[in-house]
Amino acid sequence: MVDGGADVARGLSVRGLGPAGARGRIWGTLLLLGLSLSSTAVLAYADLLPDTFDLGVFDFDSFHDDGLPHVARQLALGAPLRIVAFGSSSTQGVGASTPAAAYPARLEAALKRALPRLGGGVTVLNRGIGGEAVDEMLARLDRDVIGEHPDLVIWQTGSNDALRDVPLDHFRDATLSAVRRIREAGIDVVLMEPQWCPRFDATPGAYRFRDAVRAIGEALEVPVIRRSTLMRDWIGQARLTHSELFSADGLHMADRGYELLAQAAADDLLRGAAAVKTAELGPLAD
Repeated sequence: MVDGGADVARGLSVRGLGPAGARGRIWGTLLLLGLSLSSTAVLAYADLLPDTFDLGVFDFDSFHDDGLPHVARQLALGAPLRIVAFGSSSTQGVGASTPAAAYPARLEAALKRALPRLGGGVTVLNRGIGGEAVDEMLARLDRDVIGEHPDLVIWQTGSNDALRDVPLDHFRDATLSAVRRIREAGIDVVLMEPQWCPRFDATPGAYRFRDAVRAIGEALEVPVIRRSTLMRDWIGQARLTHSELFSADGLHMADRGYELLAQAAADDLLRGAAAVKTAELGPLAD
């Protein structure tokens, strides 16, 4: 696949709604809630959306119709939001100056700022371990993801598989199986593709794993954070320099890159929750 066109400007690679359709479905969701909750609760849900969340500004075309139903339900109920950031060194925060500068910690802070009235707040658990490829991550899937009972997992994957010559077909099959297991456990899934970086540029075939993650997202209708595209855009738009984006090893991100990644992920999660069909919320109580 080739970066280009409208996809370059978007963090998620999925089809979805136009702005007018999204507006209708969000207010449809509020109407459904109004039949089950008090008017105060409905207004509280509307208040959960950040001040910058202007329905006429955001581009909803990057979301599947079913969006992120479990995240949407938590926001609709004003309930705590629990997220597992699952992955390897980019999730652990290798290249960041401190653990607080890694993307999961910054994501938690960004969502807390965006959702100050969310009851119980937002928790983002960092379950990244550097150097792991798909088999190592799957070995701890039950413990570090499903066993944590999150509403959402953001799975950053494919980087070490490319650098360790993991067979592409094995990576694809194992990832497809794991995503299905996570969803069967009642957890929303967002995939994060491998980074753009000098090490990948110098590794023949590395970007096939980026493309495989995108293809898995399309096949299973799972949002994909197009990190490679985002990073190229940040440089192209002069939002930061190469030295601000990359750590000295030419593989991992540095503090400023993690900061931009976390903000992009936060924005996309809110848009994904907002794109959910009314019917997808299902029963308001388990």
